[in-house]
Amino acid sequence: MPSNPRVKVALAQINATVGDLGGNARKIIEFSRRAYEQGARVVLTPELSLCGYPPEDLLLRPAFMQACSQALRDCAAALADLPGLSVVVGHPHAIDDTAGLRTRSQSVPHRLNAASVLVEGRITATYAKRELPNYQVFDERRYFVSGRDAGLGPVVFESGGVTFGLNICEDAWFDEPGRAAKAAGAQVLCVLNASPFHLGKVAEREERMAERARDTRLPVLYAHLTGGQDEVVFDGASFAVDAEGHIAARAPMFEEALVLLDVSADGVAGDVAPVPSLEGQAWGALVTGVRDYIGKNGFPGALIGLSGGIDSALVLAVAVDAIGADRVRAVMMPSPYTADISWIDARDMAARLGVRYDEISIVPEFEAFKQSLATEFAGRAEDATEENIQARIRGTLLMALSNKFGSIVLTTGNKSEMATGYCTLYGDMAGGFAVIKDVAKTLVYRLALWKNAQGAEVIPERIITRPPSAELRPDQTDQDSLPPYEVLDAILQRYMEDDQAIGDIVAAGFSPADVERVTRLIKINEYKRRQAPVGIRITHRAFGRDWRYPITSGFRA
Repeated sequence: MPSNPRVKVALAQINATVGDLGGNARKIIEFSRRAYEQGARVVLTPELSLCGYPPEDLLLRPAFMQACSQALRDCAAALADLPGLSVVVGHPHAIDDTAGLRTRSQSVPHRLNAASVLVEGRITATYAKRELPNYQVFDERRYFVSGRDAGLGPVVFESGGVTFGLNICEDAWFDEPGRAAKAAGAQVLCVLNASPFHLGKVAEREERMAERARDTRLPVLYAHLTGGQDEVVFDGASFAVDAEGHIAARAPMFEEALVLLDVSADGVAGDVAPVPSLEGQAWGALVTGVRDYIGKNGFPGALIGLSGGIDSALVLAVAVDAIGADRVRAVMMPSPYTADISWIDARDMAARLGVRYDEISIVPEFEAFKQSLATEFAGRAEDATEENIQARIRGTLLMALSNKFGSIVLTTGNKSEMATGYCTLYGDMAGGFAVIKDVAKTLVYRLALWKNAQGAEVIPERIITRPPSAELRPDQTDQDSLPPYEVLDAILQRYMEDDQAIGDIVAAGFSPADVERVTRLIKINEYKRRQAPVGIRITHRAFGRDWRYPITSGFRA
């Protein structure tokens, strides 16, 4: 045996689909065979790669767990003809399916978040995740038992004279699991991951793994999931750090990849892909989220209400990048208050992107509604009621087109609007997927400028430069009823994303009136957000899985 044995390791950065056990298994087998042909003798797949992440309450179904067990055995059998190959597969594992897992009044987890080593048709070892996250989008203690609490210890395996130890995702953010692997003989730490994306996560993730490497004095290999799953997106960017914490390899973001590494107890080497700018990462996350939500759920295409404003323009550009112009349809629905420049700009943008574009006036329907309600509304001035009727007519038309042709309606409301309730239930909130639900208005502008700077200017300049307006009454602009978006978004970040108290936000220099108005709007519009479509998460605190506030509440921060 050489004094410094080396082995080639492959990080299989795959896009798994929750519940598609057969498809995920085929992907694991395919990547493993490709890696073997290129000389790899160890393949690492992401966390729960066999079933997809997060499987949520599928884990409570015994039939699902039995199917996962069979799929794991099938994977092992399919790789039996590759001598000397060790494939590490993430999967859920039932401790005891005969135990009382769930009653009408009680639920007790009897599952492990596991990783098994498959060698020549056999399952040679199984590791169980020790640290179970229960914050942000994570809810793992609802389903899993810690490997530590289950009495299971570290797992190591040998390949080519190098000993590898296993951790799963959250384990590597703590000291004990990595140290336990080293104490068991690991010379290299392998970490299987399904770590949902948010802006800044790549740098944070790499720094924490560098800390783990320096703490254990072991190279760390990080195999990460990619792709969209409902509201969460996985960014890929699998990587490796040496024992000093230096980046030795990195996969591209938001795409499947097979990363080949030369690994020894002394070091690790591979290719290092660049990390895109913050705007590039946000764009990649939005495109990935749209592509996989539409693709994995089998929609033939997407419908977008194109208003001539910046939000719908951004959503249209994302959708075209995600699924292609031939599968995207834009519908302009002018009202009595729609400015000429709005339909001119909408037509211009649709032509630039090459999507089908139609115009359906809502004036007849709006007049019919007003006539039907004239007796009831007699003596009362027009107000938000009539504004909302226009939005609901548009929502009805879009949903009718969706029902007739099968395409999903992509809503166009941004995070600033969702926070303050500047959106209409059953109107502009009507649809199946909220693309920019977690994109603040100021970031909407930044992304529009970034997209135009990438080559062809797909968003007409006037859409970016004109004051934003819902165009539901004469001469309306957003700032008639909201603070400037730079102020609103800064307050939103401090209050909603960072949990700062109202007094602290005021002390930071914001107007007490603006802070009171914005935070009050956030509180009283919780009922709307509960009824909003699912949308893509790109920040560390999004409305949805991250945000679980009561609708009825007397507390003010």
